[in-house]
Amino acid sequence: MATVKTIGVLGAGIMGAGIAQVAAQTGYQVIMRDLTDDFVSRGLNNINKNLNRDVQKNRLSQEEAQAILGRIKVTTKINDLAAADFVIEAVIEQMELKKEVYRELDQICPEHVVFASNTSGLSITEMASVTKRPDKFIGMHFFNPVPVMKLVEVIKGARTAEETAQLTIELAQKMGKEPIVVNEAPLFVVNRILVPMLNEAMFVLMEGVACAEDIDKGMKLGANHPIGPLALADLIGLDTLLLIADTLYRETGDSKYRPCPLLRKMVRAGHLGRKTGRGFYTYN
Repeated sequence: MATVKTIGVLGAGIMGAGIAQVAAQTGYQVIMRDLTDDFVSRGLNNINKNLNRDVQKNRLSQEEAQAILGRIKVTTKINDLAAADFVIEAVIEQMELKKEVYRELDQICPEHVVFASNTSGLSITEMASVTKRPDKFIGMHFFNPVPVMKLVEVIKGARTAEETAQLTIELAQKMGKEPIVVNEAPLFVVNRILVPMLNEAMFVLMEGVACAEDIDKGMKLGANHPIGPLALADLIGLDTLLLIADTLYRETGDSKYRPCPLLRKMVRAGHLGRKTGRGFYTYN
């Protein structure tokens, strides 16, 4: 089994930066790549803020935080990922974009390098099909916020080798996560259950059954959820949620998974949740 010393992270957004932080905290060297200097700087700044918060709360020393940052190299050059032993992709949830990225990576990275997609629900098998290493291709789905959330879904595609799955499981465990193994299916396990629930909460709101606050209060107090479904949708990002919901509807062809028209309307209006300051709730 391959030894992983350097982890490449493709994408420096919320998920990519979180994955890079956790990998560096575990002791791995990290190469975090995004398209522009602005994107990678923003990702590194987010990591720095998280580490400074941990220092203030006495969870890390200043020296430890600096050492973690020192293990993260940022770049806009995709060729730099050739130095990685394991690449985790965290780009936007669009299949054609992901396949384009993997075609390029396949030409750059040595044959032994494993490719892992942080997709929320797209087909691992389809992404792997554009590479010459479908046996070394797997899903590794982290949850937001990555430094806090313990779960990682390890998703096996049609041609994923057992050795690849075992390596990914061990890597997740070394990063302090709890992996569950999933055989590829639309949206995997968590989102397959969660997204229809969030979608149904939006239908309840759209139909005027209850206001957003009471829907969320009902699920928190009646189902013991730590956060209501509409507040959670705002946290995830309504544009991201719509992409995921559309994937489930398209892949299954089942009308019960039809995305709520209110969700689509809000995304078209640019009301995407916390990241834009407005979704089902308004944020400062």
